[in-house]
Amino acid sequence: MQGIPYATLATQVDTIQYSILASGSSGNSTYIETPKKRILVDAGLSGKKITGLLAQIDRKPEDLDAIFVTHEHKDHIHGVGVLSRKYNLPIYANAKTWSQMEQMIGKINPENRCYIEPDELFSFGDLDIQSFNVSHDAIQPQFYAFQKNRKQLVLLTDTGYVSNRLRDQLENADAYLIESNHEIEMLRYGSYPWHLKQRILSDKGHLSNDDGALAMVDMIGQQTSKIFLGHLSRDNNTKLLAMDAMEQTLHNYDIETGRDLNLYMTDPDEATPLFKL
Repeated sequence: MQGIPYATLATQVDTIQYSILASGSSGNSTYIETPKKRILVDAGLSGKKITGLLAQIDRKPEDLDAIFVTHEHKDHIHGVGVLSRKYNLPIYANAKTWSQMEQMIGKINPENRCYIEPDELFSFGDLDIQSFNVSHDAIQPQFYAFQKNRKQLVLLTDTGYVSNRLRDQLENADAYLIESNHEIEMLRYGSYPWHLKQRILSDKGHLSNDDGALAMVDMIGQQTSKIFLGHLSRDNNTKLLAMDAMEQTLHNYDIETGRDLNLYMTDPDEATPLFKL
């Protein structure tokens, strides 16, 4: 390496780039890119909508290498089948998720039926992918941490709680997408039927603003620079309430947004900019 100018070295540094294309009860998808691979995590919107969201960050679906699925709920798999068929994309999910979603996504080329099981460290080109179980009312929901060159992006939504084991396993990542699904009082006194309120509030439901914030307090480390709030309910939350809850909880533990890390909101209809780790 001796004799290579620093500027030249800087342009060769491998990194992860990512955008939260959509996050919310109407559909979810995240784009992740390395120098060798381009993937989606979930495709819970129409193929046309995902193509438009990718265009917002100057990317195209024909350049994708795979789709990784978290669980079989429609807001995570709606466009998986059509994208796989149109662009010949491998789909990665665990065996139990495949057993539930295969009738929902249509016919898939057998070569594109791929597996990644819970608690597996999977190398995909120049990207390492760690899968982990969450607690949600799907057959075997799992989310992912993406790792490259000691940098890590954690995606963690669609869970009723975050176990102590997960908090330890996922601590000190560089960036997190964390669920801020509902504000508890809005949900309790809102128009949802009681059985749906019980489902959301249960250990197999979704994280509230406060629950997500407290989980982040335990996971934040010296490397953490970005937190994205995701999967907000249209009916039982607002962006302002979610941001305020996270900022106030972090403040209570002497963690200041804008000083120690940056806080971002996601949207169900608009992609975030393309960020780098």
